[in-house]
Amino acid sequence: MASRLKEATNRPSIVIGVEDGIGKGSGRSVSGIDLGAPIQRLAAEGLLIKGGGHKMAAGLTVAEHKIETAMARLGELLARQGADALGPADLRLDGSLMPAAATIELLDQIDAAGPFGAGAPAPRYAFSAMRILQARRVGETHLKLTFGETGGARLDAIAFGAYDGPLGPALENHGGAPFHLAGRLEINTFRGRQSVQMRLEDAAPA
Repeated sequence: MASRLKEATNRPSIVIGVEDGIGKGSGRSVSGIDLGAPIQRLAAEGLLIKGGGHKMAAGLTVAEHKIETAMARLGELLARQGADALGPADLRLDGSLMPAAATIELLDQIDAAGPFGAGAPAPRYAFSAMRILQARRVGETHLKLTFGETGGARLDAIAFGAYDGPLGPALENHGGAPFHLAGRLEINTFRGRQSVQMRLEDAAPA
């Protein structure tokens, strides 16, 4: 949940669950904001029972009656790093593709340019003015869809956590309208057969 909040807000996020007067939390940060050091400082200041982590992720244990004070102090420390100036950001796109170009051969070429990670993410592509051919809910919050050109090639996509926000309902209830779609390509293996699918990250009406 903390990771989803971080992605949605482009800010460090912490989720705390409370039981019997004790809160246990997990946090995720964004590039350029150190979360682990402030958490360790809160523990040293006595605001947390314990806490630790690294720049991008941290965990903590806090007495329920100290949660508000501890989070206010954490907000101050993160603001010194500029976290309060962050917010939802535009997606950075590396190129535009048509479904017919999303082949396993292309994925092999992309993989050869790796390895990819937090400091060097895999390329993100846009597919412009696509028709949603099929969209259905998978599990509690995920969306599986197929899109393509009218009478042309098609591509499968998966959007994890799409129903935690407006993305899932918008695409499921597309009403035949075209959408711009953005995400990263990956190879999906099912029953020994490989195919290309997109890890959908965002969409907008065309």
